Amino acid sequence: MLLRGYDALVLRNPWPMLLLVALLLGVAGSQLDKIRLDASADSLMLQGDPALDFFREVSARYSTEDFLLITWQPEAPLLSPQSLRPLRAMADELRALQGVSSVVTVHDVPLLESTGVTLSDITSSEPLPDLDSPGLDMDRVLQEFTTSPIYADLLVSRSGEVTAVQINLERDERYFELLDERDALRRQRDAGELDAAGRARLQAAEEAFKAHTAAALERNSRLVAQVRAIAERYREHARLFVGGVPMIAADMVSFVASDLVIFGSAILGIMLVVLAVIFRRVRWVVIPLVTCSATVVVMLGLLAALDWRMTVISSNFVAVLLIITLAIVIHLVVRYRELHAADPDGDLGERVREAMRLMAVPCFYTGITTIVAFMSLVVSGIQPVIDFGWMMTVGIGVALLLSFVIVPSMMQVWPAGRPHRHSGRDPALTRYFAMLTDRFGNSILVASALLLALVVWGVSRLEVENRFIDYFKESTEIYQGMELLDSQLGGTIPLDIVVSAPAQDEALPGLEDFGGAADAAAAEPGADDAWDDGLGGDLGGDGWDDEWGGGFDNYTAEEEFEPSYWFSLSGMRRIDELHDYVDSLPETGKVLSLSTVFSVVKNVMGEDIGGVELALVEKSLPDDMKELMVSPYFAAGPDEARISVRVKETSRELRRDEFLRELGAHIENELGYEPGQVRFTGMLVLYNNVLQSLFRSQILTLGAVFLAILVMFLLLFRSLSLSLVALAPNMLAAGLVLGIMGALGIPLDIMTITIAAIVVGIGVDDCIHYVHRYLREFPVDRDYRATMHRCHNSIGRAMYYTTLTVVIGFSTLTLSNFNPSLYFGLLTVLAMVAAVLGALLLLPRLIILFQPLGPEGGMTEGQ
Repeated sequence: MLLRGYDALVLRNPWPMLLLVALLLGVAGSQLDKIRLDASADSLMLQGDPALDFFREVSARYSTEDFLLITWQPEAPLLSPQSLRPLRAMADELRALQGVSSVVTVHDVPLLESTGVTLSDITSSEPLPDLDSPGLDMDRVLQEFTTSPIYADLLVSRSGEVTAVQINLERDERYFELLDERDALRRQRDAGELDAAGRARLQAAEEAFKAHTAAALERNSRLVAQVRAIAERYREHARLFVGGVPMIAADMVSFVASDLVIFGSAILGIMLVVLAVIFRRVRWVVIPLVTCSATVVVMLGLLAALDWRMTVISSNFVAVLLIITLAIVIHLVVRYRELHAADPDGDLGERVREAMRLMAVPCFYTGITTIVAFMSLVVSGIQPVIDFGWMMTVGIGVALLLSFVIVPSMMQVWPAGRPHRHSGRDPALTRYFAMLTDRFGNSILVASALLLALVVWGVSRLEVENRFIDYFKESTEIYQGMELLDSQLGGTIPLDIVVSAPAQDEALPGLEDFGGAADAAAAEPGADDAWDDGLGGDLGGDGWDDEWGGGFDNYTAEEEFEPSYWFSLSGMRRIDELHDYVDSLPETGKVLSLSTVFSVVKNVMGEDIGGVELALVEKSLPDDMKELMVSPYFAAGPDEARISVRVKETSRELRRDEFLRELGAHIENELGYEPGQVRFTGMLVLYNNVLQSLFRSQILTLGAVFLAILVMFLLLFRSLSLSLVALAPNMLAAGLVLGIMGALGIPLDIMTITIAAIVVGIGVDDCIHYVHRYLREFPVDRDYRATMHRCHNSIGRAMYYTTLTVVIGFSTLTLSNFNPSLYFGLLTVLAMVAAVLGALLLLPRLIILFQPLGPEGGMTEGQ
């Protein structure tokens, strides 16, 4: 019924169909300028993760802002006029940029240890010394910058050769308002509490948030470009690198967009050449390229029209869609050529109809089983991965539809010409594969068994890890900048350790006399003035973000002073102990906390801190000094302390999940904190949760995917034994790719984790086509070996042509500066080769060995 309708609608109306496709391409092409890439942090988060809610809560409490960094490494001494003058000029230019809230350099921080400042000076309303103060001993100032608990490894490297310029970006309050509104409505939806009006509000909130995020990303991209342009003008004065999360996001989008255009065009061009060499006919080059290009254009137009944004993960769907479409088209072309060679004088229309009829079922089932593989991505919980799964699902449907419209229509309107007959000169490697299987079948089984053992070993070494620095080649500026930040300026990845004060049933040692200490502190000379007046902009109006000291605008003093546990002697000892342990770990870089503040006060005083000094730090610091030294690391309301850690991205020993588990275990078991008293947050935690979720949803659901594919095989082949035989090469191919990744130390991360679905999707296609053809050929003589040779010389050619074209085309991705694109190209090539070798060597050998179609012979003369 369906075939009759297809025949009447499509096959008998080639010109109207091509006109309709041209119209569709025109509409889709008109939308291409609306395509957007989304590299926002929200797009890479695990939605519904409680750690994400806690991260946002902590970020709001401490008013953290996004920031960019510029490393400044002059040839002249760091604090010489030749270095400081251009540094100040660059900072002034940066402050003038729209979207910048403040800029922090060595000019903008108080000098606390090199100028004889006392605790009374710190708590007074008088401005503290800075680099503009007269009579400074620059050697002592440099010593403070390189040894201070606050400045060393954060503002200035311990070598005294590199300083950082931090560009704090204006906090996008509208973003957080829209985010809170959207998430609140999502929670109501998940709880089943939304009516029709509520669902409409959710839809509006989703659209508003998406539009605002897109605009914010464009603003950040422009700002990053402006910062880079300013930095470029000062390269004659110092060696400069730009860093920071907004820059990484902008660069990832830039690399992906560049690869899409450059390597997408290169792949199509190389495919053209390879198809010309294989088929040696213009029509067999043009038809596949037109079909592949049309499929991609229609899908991109659909994404643009729906404002369905690609990310750095889902952008690979274009390349995968090319592979799948090309495979469908080549199978149709090869089948048509076989029929043409068998009956050169037959009717063109009938020949096209027969080719489409013979290939409809295997192509439909390859599409469905490939969709099953990609649907495994939909359960990941990571929006870009979910999008990739849905994009591939829709894309495969579009590829099937357009292939079965464009290919037969163009075949009918393009003169057929002479049929191609295979000669002994044809490069039919498939014949040699058949000979290998025939003569060395047992060797193939032994080799497969050994390969399986290697796969098990390789998969056991597979790691789930994500290092953003590994996304870029060592020759790129972003890699070199991240490496410099890691090695000399305290690390890259933020980790926050939030510690709640213990429950107080009775006064703790060091806390019971705190009220008296506070009263004594209030009696200190200048304390009241300091409490009332503040420093009046001594830091030049520049706030410090996150590790540098965020939260300048949100600190307000309680009218009724209540002493905190963390400013007691007992609390100080506890936070010092935890701070020192975290700082001792090889994976951590700069660590900042109240312990840092206490160390600075000790250095200023030249002696240990007592209760009076602790009270001064909590109660009597001016606002500006509180914002610098206390507010980033202490929240009075929940009475919690925050330890801000930067973890080294370049550390080869860093294993995020293991690091966090061991850190948590030590804090509870060795340091004696109660379960739940210490919580981790920050990008390190969030990305680790993403990776672990991806691993569980992808690797651990492969079994369910293969089970679903087995059901598909049963429906198609009507034989359990044949279905199991057909499944074996697919499982080995998927395992081989993952095993090689483990053996080579290529980790599973947010970019490579989708390769499992890609391998299964590609491998299934080859096996379905081969077995389906085998079922058609076997009744001819019921000879397993003879059937194998015929299949290798027919359907095997289509599989070989597809693999050869894709392998050569996708090898160009090895030239990319974006390592995920490079890995994607290499792993795709490996997947294609593994799939075709499994289908042409192992699969026929297993069929011959187990004879799932019954015994050979047994046919009567009439049959």
